Amino acid sequence: MLNRKHLMLLLVVVMVLTLALAGCGGGGQEQSAQEEQKQEQKQETAKGEVLNLSFGTGGTAGTYYPLGGAIANVWNEKIEGINVTVQPAGASVENINRVSAGEVDIVMAMNNIADQAWKGEGKSFPKPLKDFRAVGVVYPEVVHIVTTHDTGITSVEELKGKAVNPGPPGSGTYVTAIEILKAFGIKLSDIKAKPGSFSDAVNDLKDGNIDAAFAVLSCPASAVIDISTAKPVRILEVKGEKFDQLKQAFPLVAQYVIPGGTYKGQDEDAHTVSLQAVLYVKKDLPEDLVYNLAKVMYENTDEIAKGHDRGRQISLERAVNGITTPLHPGAVKYYKEKGIDISGVPTE
Repeated sequence: MLNRKHLMLLLVVVMVLTLALAGCGGGGQEQSAQEEQKQEQKQETAKGEVLNLSFGTGGTAGTYYPLGGAIANVWNEKIEGINVTVQPAGASVENINRVSAGEVDIVMAMNNIADQAWKGEGKSFPKPLKDFRAVGVVYPEVVHIVTTHDTGITSVEELKGKAVNPGPPGSGTYVTAIEILKAFGIKLSDIKAKPGSFSDAVNDLKDGNIDAAFAVLSCPASAVIDISTAKPVRILEVKGEKFDQLKQAFPLVAQYVIPGGTYKGQDEDAHTVSLQAVLYVKKDLPEDLVYNLAKVMYENTDEIAKGHDRGRQISLERAVNGITTPLHPGAVKYYKEKGIDISGVPTE
C-alpha cells in the first residue's frame, strides 16, 4: 500500500509525463498559434508606427507658412502613418540649404533659388547642392514692391536713398530684390537697407519707419491688404526694358499683372514679375511616400483651400512649369500615371 509520500511522488511523475506527451503531440499547433499571434502583434506595431516629417516653410506673415500648414493637415488626414509638422523658416535659400543637408524633409522654395543651388551660383550657394529633388509647383509667386502713397514714391528708381526692407537675409525675396534693384542701376549701398521679415515690413510701413518693402507672395496678399487698411498702397512696377534686363540675370522670371483694385490705393494694373513656389524634398525620401505627397496635394485642392485660399491655385496641369532641377522618382511615377508631359524636366 502506497504511503502519502509515495503517492505525491507518483502524481509528480504523471504530470511530467503528461506535459512531455503534450509537447510531442498537439503542443506544436499551440506553439505555432503563439508564433502567429506574436507576428500579428509585430505587424500591428509596425502599422501603428508614425513617420514624423518636418516641413520647412517661411515667415508667419507670408504665404508659405499658413499654406504649408493647410497642405500638411490634408496630408496627415489622407496619408496613413505620417505626421507632417510645419516649421516657420527664412524661406527659399534657407529651406534649400536645410533640405539638402537633411535637416528637414520637405520644403517650399522659389524655383530660381533651387536652380541657383543646383548649379552652385550666386553668393548664397558657393558650391552645388545635389541632395534635394523637386515634387511640383504649388502656386505662382508674385513679387510685390510695396510703398504707401504718403511716401510720394512712384517708381523703383526713386528708391535710391530711401529706407527699404529687401526681405530677410537668406530668403528668395532678398536675392530677388537685389537683382531687381540691380536691373534699375541701384546697388544695395544706394538704399538704406533694413532687412527683415515681411511681418516687420507691414508694421514699419504702417508706422512710416520705412519707405518701401519687397515681398514675394501669393496674389492677392493678405499682408499687403493689411497695410492698405491703414494707408493706401502703391505697387512699384517692373516692366519693359528693366524687365528684359532682369530676365537676363533671372531667366525663370515671368511678367505678371496685378489687376487694378486688388489693393486699396492701387487703382491701375501694376506690372511686376512672378516665379514659382515649388515643393522640394530630401533626395532619399521613399518613392511611395513622395508619390502620395504629390497625389494628395494635387487631388485635394478644395480641402487645402479650406485652410488657405492659395490652395485653389494648386494645379496639376501647371505642376512642372518652371522646374529645372530633377524630379523625385515618386513624383515622376505620379505624373506618368496622370499623363503629365515631363519630357522637358530633368529626372533621375
